[in-house]
Amino acid sequence: MTEEAVSGSPSEPASSATEPRADEAGGAQARPASPWDDPRLPWSGKPSRADIICWAGIVGSGLYYLALMPFRASLVGTHPLLGTFLNGATESIVAAAAFARVGHGSLAVVLLVAIPGLMKFDVLYWWAGRLWGERVVLLLSGRRKAGARYMDRVRRWGAWFTWPAMVVAPFLPIPSAIIYVIAGWAGMSVVTYLVLDLVGELLWAGLLVSLGYALGKHAVTVAETVSRYGLWISLGIIAIVFVSQLRSVRTRR
Repeated sequence: MTEEAVSGSPSEPASSATEPRADEAGGAQARPASPWDDPRLPWSGKPSRADIICWAGIVGSGLYYLALMPFRASLVGTHPLLGTFLNGATESIVAAAAFARVGHGSLAVVLLVAIPGLMKFDVLYWWAGRLWGERVVLLLSGRRKAGARYMDRVRRWGAWFTWPAMVVAPFLPIPSAIIYVIAGWAGMSVVTYLVLDLVGELLWAGLLVSLGYALGKHAVTVAETVSRYGLWISLGIIAIVFVSQLRSVRTRR
């Protein structure tokens, strides 16, 4: 199976000689910008139904994780499997494996539950890459240069880069969403994408499960302590997120 890397944005057509020039006598006024031409949006022009559905799904996934945040710490020591299924959190997977080590559950169940917890929203980013291409890659990468660098590698290497990148995406020190949208932009089929995503998430979950099993009783003790003070820990996490977002808004302004 091969993939064709999508080339850069097509060059804009040259202005027609019949178009009015602003510097002519009584020159035409510039047309008002469309309200949809916002650099913060991944599309240009009026969005289609697919644009709206995909964007709503991505925004909804963010709201979903924000809604779970107050319960994240308390679930670690009380219901780690539930926390693993709901948000695929690293600490929940480690804690669930540690509980299995001391006789509460099995490692196979932890691994199976971790997969939907880790993968449930990933396909939205592949779809975003197919819909919006380079624009959404650069939008998600923000100030990072990783997005542009990875797109350049896709142009040069094609599947030799995208396939391994999908497998190691959970281990990279950048948001995995950047790799997922690049896979969609590069033309990777949805079946190939889901298979490679599954392999990568299985490797990541397997590493966390092994860590939790090795820690055993020590991890269980830590998880139970975290749950005991879960409310305060959650409030602290929410405060940190709020302050970081506020600083980000001020920096952009």
